[in-house]
Amino acid sequence: MKIQLTKLLAGFSATLFLMGCGATTLVTTPVENIDNTPLKISDLTDAEKKNWGHLDLISDTIPGMSVDKAYKEIIGSKKGQQVIVAVLDSGIDLDHEDLDGVLWTNKGERPGNGKDDDNNGYIDDIHGYNFLGESYNEQLEAARIVKLKLGDAALQAKAKAKVDEGYTKAVQNKQQYEQILKAVKNADAAVKKHLGKSDYTKKDVSGIKPKDEAMQQHVAVLMQMYTFKDTIPEVIEELGEGIKYFSDQANYNYNVDFDGRKVVGDDPYDINSRAYGNGNPKNRVDDESHGTHVAGIIAAERNNGKGANGVANNVAIMSIRAVPNGDEYDKDIALGIRYAVDNGAKIINGSFGKSFSPNAQWVYDAIKYAADNDVLFVHAAGNDGANLDDPANPNFPNDQVNNGAEIADNVITVGALDPKYGSEMVASYSNYGKVNVDVFAPGTDIYSTYPNNEYGYSPGTSMAAPAVAGVAALIRSQYPKLTASQVKHIIMESGLAPKAKVILGGDASKVGQLNEISTSGKIVNAYNALIMASQVNSGKLKI
Repeated sequence: MKIQLTKLLAGFSATLFLMGCGATTLVTTPVENIDNTPLKISDLTDAEKKNWGHLDLISDTIPGMSVDKAYKEIIGSKKGQQVIVAVLDSGIDLDHEDLDGVLWTNKGERPGNGKDDDNNGYIDDIHGYNFLGESYNEQLEAARIVKLKLGDAALQAKAKAKVDEGYTKAVQNKQQYEQILKAVKNADAAVKKHLGKSDYTKKDVSGIKPKDEAMQQHVAVLMQMYTFKDTIPEVIEELGEGIKYFSDQANYNYNVDFDGRKVVGDDPYDINSRAYGNGNPKNRVDDESHGTHVAGIIAAERNNGKGANGVANNVAIMSIRAVPNGDEYDKDIALGIRYAVDNGAKIINGSFGKSFSPNAQWVYDAIKYAADNDVLFVHAAGNDGANLDDPANPNFPNDQVNNGAEIADNVITVGALDPKYGSEMVASYSNYGKVNVDVFAPGTDIYSTYPNNEYGYSPGTSMAAPAVAGVAALIRSQYPKLTASQVKHIIMESGLAPKAKVILGGDASKVGQLNEISTSGKIVNAYNALIMASQVNSGKLKI
């Protein structure tokens, strides 16, 4: 949502001003480089838009992960061994038609009896666990640091500066969106009256010959809106969502006086205060859609004639509700990782992150615990368009401190790709970094599940990470003897390695090759990964 709003806000700002003023490289099977392929010049079809992350660069000229090719030429009807993937995120719609058949079920627990039947420390955890209780709206960690005076004076000063700046921008953006929405609604009403109908098209608007300055402005406003959405009702909906988003930032995220945790009943800064939460990790409101979307990217039921296809075909999704509408607590993430490990997950997807982490060591220890138990942790790189190797741009959790050696060899951090191969294929919002980002994968406008049996598009490294988690699940399903570390390195080493310069952070003056902005220099490819996995599994290749 933040990514879409940033793009729209820039365009809408231009509208307000108007109103006021009257070469490439591929990897073939298995890892051979070639140097030329055509660039796609036509727009994506509707079918390609819904599935672009699964397409093949060579045959489709779209930088997908060759998932469809992998199923057609390698997997076929082979299900492999079921793999439990924990989605450490917001709540998931457990009743969704495309997810209800792929949920993990704790067979040692009897639902609804209020007892910890399997003695794992959690009551009624049938499909996972909810560490947020009935809370959802939350502060950012910076606001908590200011409120509770956490850390030293330098940390508090840095947090206060972030809160002050963020709150001011949120209020300004909210007011600007309200102003734009008013202008769009006025223009919409005027055009409907002028045309004499309640529904109209872009062609209808472009055909209007304004007879006065007011209608001229109305037409200009609507034509500008058509550059963002296909219909004006979609624009109005997007603007309404934007107003809510910035309102939430002002009212909750940057509000030092807000306390979203009080309904949970624990001390979130005491790792030993563990009698909290409940066994229902379902989303609490429709807007709590992030976890549902992520789960669908990994494992939406394949080829069932509904909605979307997940990457993996034999997965049990464990829902761990730990990410609120604000920053996650280190305690919830640490305990969520440990819950996933202790209850059989072999892969954990973490599509979250924050710039302050007062108890980062709790999470580091949990990541090491996952490594000790052969569990892979797939993490989103973040959406600030920033170089994470710069100490000024911290992003937690990570797998090293101060760009030093990795604390464990089970973390893979994922940046996001756009569907346009070439210099613009790294998403403008995606973070990057030779040390801190391992690979890139499809992330922009990914079609997946939404609550209430709905489907839609979302952009972000939050979408790229579960795509990679899905590939990891495919590997661990087909070759269950491979370790988490081996799977990580297979994914990193088997990808496609473009040598072209790509634009970074949406700034055309900042460019770099993938091997300069990520550890592997690769974009993830499921087809190549399965071939390499077979070789490693048979002992023909060591990594």
